[in-house]
Amino acid sequence: MSCYRGGMTDSPVLQVDAVDVVRDGNTILQGVRLTVRAGEHWALLGPNGAGKTTLLRMLGAFEHPTRGAVRVLGHQLGRVDMRALRTAIGHVDPRHTPSGPLTVHEVVLTGITNTAALVPRWEPTPAQSAEADRLIDMLGLEHRRDAAWPILSQGQRGRALIARALMPSPRLLLLDEPATGLDLAGREQLLERMDVLQHAHPELASVLVTHHLEELPPGTTHAMLLRDGHAIAAGPVDEVITTEHISACFAHPVRIVREDRRWSARAAHTVSS
Repeated sequence: MSCYRGGMTDSPVLQVDAVDVVRDGNTILQGVRLTVRAGEHWALLGPNGAGKTTLLRMLGAFEHPTRGAVRVLGHQLGRVDMRALRTAIGHVDPRHTPSGPLTVHEVVLTGITNTAALVPRWEPTPAQSAEADRLIDMLGLEHRRDAAWPILSQGQRGRALIARALMPSPRLLLLDEPATGLDLAGREQLLERMDVLQHAHPELASVLVTHHLEELPPGTTHAMLLRDGHAIAAGPVDEVITTEHISACFAHPVRIVREDRRWSARAAHTVSS
């Protein structure tokens, strides 16, 4: 096992310390601090242009901060081989497109090699093939194991990509708007299976980016609200996802409702005379 995958299990999975990101003279993130520990499931929320994607790319070891320090799996960006570090992170990008006519089982196996296609002359071990099947079952896709990728629904593809990201047994799972393009049934199936995943892998930490409270998994433990590159609130989810904070984050008055471990936003009605 590589040092990236093993790491120090008692240290934070992610640590962001007073980070600024400036691109072409524009400040994208300013003074952001974040600590994610094993077993925590964070949501990054905010309007378009808030800096969510930039922060997620740093957490995934794709970008460096302009100022401040980012430690991923115990390794500081700028002092580590970023490409090697990325192999120990499960990254779920709903825009990922497999190369070639692959089945669900084969797509999940490409998570081992972190490639879009199966590597020529490479064969998974029996243990790796069995692990792919276990993850496919856990994500509710056992009936689609041998289905070709093009005939899958968008929701089935999303769940297959989560299984793919879990193949290297990462300590960290990053999800970039995983419910994008899903209909109601697809979204609910995704969230149900993410709940199963969190219970099956209690040490796994995750960070999920979304614009919509309805897309938050029930097991979300913490949240950060970003607006104009600033974190306006961060911490335990019940302290952050409040009517006051969400209204400020999106600059629009809303009323936050939580029912059956799920969140929703309603219009804050005003009465005029």
